[in-house]
Amino acid sequence: MADYGADGFCPASRAEPAPAGDLYERLLEGGSGDPFDRHVFVCALVIAMTEGWRPLPEPLGLAAPELRALMARYLPHAVLPVAVPADAGAGDDAIEEPDLRRLLLDHRSDADDPAGRWLAAIIARRSCRPNHLWQDLGLFNRGELSRLMLRHFQPLAARNRGDMKWKKFFYRTLCAEDGIVVCKAPNCETCSDVDACFGGEPGEPLALFQSPLLQSRQK
Repeated sequence: MADYGADGFCPASRAEPAPAGDLYERLLEGGSGDPFDRHVFVCALVIAMTEGWRPLPEPLGLAAPELRALMARYLPHAVLPVAVPADAGAGDDAIEEPDLRRLLLDHRSDADDPAGRWLAAIIARRSCRPNHLWQDLGLFNRGELSRLMLRHFQPLAARNRGDMKWKKFFYRTLCAEDGIVVCKAPNCETCSDVDACFGGEPGEPLALFQSPLLQSRQK
C-alpha cells in the first residue's frame, strides 16, 4: 500500500492503480457536506480515474489546488489512489469549453458556493466526452444530472422548459447568445429532429463496473 501525503493525494512517485471493486464506497463513506453533492463529486472522480491516458485532475478540468479544496470540503477522510502532482494543472480547454464554463458560472444558484465553481469546470470538461453527459459525469442516471442542474444552476435549468438533452440545451443556448440559428424549424413541435433533442438518454452508468454497490443500486 502506498504512503499518502497529508493532503490526501498519492505522491506521484509512489502511485498505485486504483482497486476497481470498492473505489466508490471508499471515497463516499465518511465524507462531509451535502450527501447528494458528495455523491456527484465521487462519481466524477471515479469516472475520471478510468481515463488513464491523461493525468488527474485533467479529466475534471480542475487544477490540483481546486481538487484539493474540493476534497477538503467533501472527502476530508479520503485518499486518491492515483498520482496528483501538487502543481498539476487543469489541462488544455477544448474550443467551446470556456464559453460553456462561463455560461454555467453566470447562472449559479449561489455565486458564493464553491461547489458551483467546481461543477462548472467539471461539467464543461466532461461535456467534451462522446457519451450522454450524465454518463460522462459518472452519474447513475439522467435524473441525477437534472437534479444537479436545478440545485446548482437553477436560473439556467429553469430555461430548459421542455427537458431538452442537457448538452443540446447548453450548445443551443450558447449559439442563441451569438445570434446563431441552429434549429431547422421555427418551433420544436414541427421539427423533424425533435427526437434527437428531446428523446431519452438510455444507457448504463459508465462507472458501473467499478463497484458492486453501484450495481446493487441499479436493481
